[in-house]
Amino acid sequence: MGVDYYSVLKVPRTATVDDLKRAYRKLAMRWHPDKNPNSKKEAEAKFKQISEAYDVLSDPQKRQIYDQEGEEGLKGGMPPPGSSHGFANGGAAQSFRFNPRNAEDIFAEFFGSASPFGGIGGMGGRGGGMYGGFGSGDSMFRTTDGSQGFRSFGDAPPPQRKAPAVSNKLLCSLEELYKGSTRKMKISRSVPDASGRIVPAEEILTIDIKPGWKKGTKITFAEKGNGQLGVTPGDLVFVIEDKPHMTYKRDGNDLIVSKKISLVEALTGCSFSLLALDGRTLSVSISDVITPGYEKVIPKEGMPVAKESGRKGNLRIKFDVVFPTRLSSEQKSGVKKLLGA
Repeated sequence: MGVDYYSVLKVPRTATVDDLKRAYRKLAMRWHPDKNPNSKKEAEAKFKQISEAYDVLSDPQKRQIYDQEGEEGLKGGMPPPGSSHGFANGGAAQSFRFNPRNAEDIFAEFFGSASPFGGIGGMGGRGGGMYGGFGSGDSMFRTTDGSQGFRSFGDAPPPQRKAPAVSNKLLCSLEELYKGSTRKMKISRSVPDASGRIVPAEEILTIDIKPGWKKGTKITFAEKGNGQLGVTPGDLVFVIEDKPHMTYKRDGNDLIVSKKISLVEALTGCSFSLLALDGRTLSVSISDVITPGYEKVIPKEGMPVAKESGRKGNLRIKFDVVFPTRLSSEQKSGVKKLLGA
């Protein structure tokens, strides 16, 4: 009789469909190749045998032939004498053809397309991996008639594979990141309609930019990416990027501005105004001698701290001293006299 499929699944010959499901689920998890990395070849062979046994015994036609003729009759394509497995074709009987299903497809129906053990399998199959590699437009698995979709086995369908997230840069001015703002983003994506056709769809998303957000901050819209039949749409992610500013540069929560002054101003002091990011005018007055590396720090005039309401960084003013290109003899003598050199 060849292989005893009932013994493989460890069920009696009177086993019901539910009995077969329970047995397969238990044994498939035990002999999954990813769970047996130290005996992978043995596990693969056992896993295929378990899958074949379930394939035969869960199919009423295959099971009837197997029960009467055994494995040889099933795989030899010979219907049992007097059975209705042969089909009339011009007076001749057409033999039943045994086409075993792929082990990965059966496993996917129970556990989804991904390995529950974190691996990608080593048994080959479509897409290069045992449980992964479904291409664009593929569903979780193929049914026995070759079509795509879910096949009901009395259990809830396995979880769908989720498409990868799609990221886009969101350029923001320092003014937006200082005060906060609201953006309306019109997106276009492809989604399956009720009939399964992929159709274009447009939607307007609202993005609330919070004061103090930094470069790299991510705003995620769950499942707003492109959709495919049998695949959950991926997330749509916007990543904050700073636009260059004419006056300020950002350094964490601080703002930096570079100010050009003359040598006379560096030595005798200077006053000037800056336009703040919120539109205020900041008056700056310096009486110190501005030496190389000097930096004027104005507390709490930097960027808001996103996670600490009311707190701000500092404004740091750096100076670029412009030296004269030439001095007359009289000027040189005057400088020496003034500085006591």
